[in-house]
Amino acid sequence: MTVPARLAAVAVLAAAWLAGCTDKPTGIGAGPPPPKGAVLGLVAAASTEPGWEAIIPAFADTEQGRDVKVRGSFGPSGAQSRAVAEGKRADLVGFATEPEVARLVTEGRVTPRWNAGVTRGLPFGSVVTMVVRPGNPRDITDWEDLLRPGVGVVTAGPGESGSATWNLLAVYAAGSDGGRDHKAGLDFVTRLVSGHLAGRPASADEAAEAFLRGAGDVLITSENQAIRLRERGEEVVYLTPARTLRIDYPVAVMNTSAELRKAVELRNFLFTPQAQRIWARAGFRPVDPAVAAEFAAGFPQPPVLWTVAGLGGWDSLYPALFEPDNGAISRIYRDAPR
Repeated sequence: MTVPARLAAVAVLAAAWLAGCTDKPTGIGAGPPPPKGAVLGLVAAASTEPGWEAIIPAFADTEQGRDVKVRGSFGPSGAQSRAVAEGKRADLVGFATEPEVARLVTEGRVTPRWNAGVTRGLPFGSVVTMVVRPGNPRDITDWEDLLRPGVGVVTAGPGESGSATWNLLAVYAAGSDGGRDHKAGLDFVTRLVSGHLAGRPASADEAAEAFLRGAGDVLITSENQAIRLRERGEEVVYLTPARTLRIDYPVAVMNTSAELRKAVELRNFLFTPQAQRIWARAGFRPVDPAVAAEFAAGFPQPPVLWTVAGLGGWDSLYPALFEPDNGAISRIYRDAPR
């Protein structure tokens, strides 16, 4: 295919994608337009804060966002989700994993159709990556290297941190050959957690700070956080393994919102080309095909990119692996030597 033909194909795909991105607020029971000075409460994962910091003022500059204030609350994703389920005020939520939104669907606070349509409620993403010391003294290149004698690994635990769920799911995917051998995947996780963890930080940010203070040899984290560390001027190197896991960050509107129309408009804004470029510049992978093509050089495509769907989907993965009491990986992490 010639270059013009490829560009035309991307344009057609992007147009089809964008056509399915905008939901009208009347579809989920919106009332009359809100008064001037509407205030939206955003409750989101701390790992996504750099993107939201740029998105919020950009939305305020639009016709829909004029006179709207967005108050953000950021913290460990699992804790944020539970807080909203217990009554913390939110009009829009942006978590690290879909099960954290599903909790609010069960509570009746988010519509079951929050992830319907072409976008599936996922305005941006990332991949699981590794951060190492300058010069990569341990010569880390792939997942098996983490199990070499003496290698210390830093990652948050799955109880509070949605980001840690992605990290350990990537470890499981590596050990199980993309889900083909469940037992081998759990064995790989067990060997890593039992013999190589350097501390037990509660969140992705705590894990990063522990690594920067000298803990371990490798930090497992999201690509967007690795990019953030580099932009802060930290002397670290990040690498994307040839086989890794795609991270999908969900965003959902609370159907209990008193500012439902504006919450929907902010959610819809996230999928516009303008906002997609903002996410990309903040280190997150855009989902708009045309914008993704613009930023392709900054987001290398791994030869093997596992997905949650390819591993079986959250409906089976979460209860089997991450349910707090009985999930296999949750038990491995909880019962490992400290």
